[in-house]
Amino acid sequence: MSHLNEDQMDDLRANLEAERDSLEEELAEHGRKENRDWQGTSGSQGAEPDPNDSADNIEELSTNIPLVEELEKRHKEVGKALGKMDGGTYGICEGCKKLVPFDRLEANPAASFFGEALHFLSREKERVSYQSGAPPD
Repeated sequence: MSHLNEDQMDDLRANLEAERDSLEEELAEHGRKENRDWQGTSGSQGAEPDPNDSADNIEELSTNIPLVEELEKRHKEVGKALGKMDGGTYGICEGCKKLVPFDRLEANPAASFFGEALHFLSREKERVSYQSGAPPD
């Protein structure tokens, strides 16, 4: 972490903590926590006697479930970055073990890859997505 000074680390930590808090608010707005994972929910719970209310709940769920999945994914990335800060390994690329430049971390404080490792990871995700028929992230 010697490539980051104390002010940079403080700023990055503050940004990560603010993002974590914001994500938790959004997750609570669109889902509920079950054990350690978040689940997308609709505004009302229980049996719906009105078919229109049921259709609205289904529509809301079809929006909230993928949204909660993306929010939860980012929440885990932010938590992982904060854990790395506490453990002294923040700012080190998980792929090549080189130091992640400050400008990359400033743009995305939860970044754990950069350069060739990031490029390789992106290509690998595209390859797996193509093989499975799923659209890329």
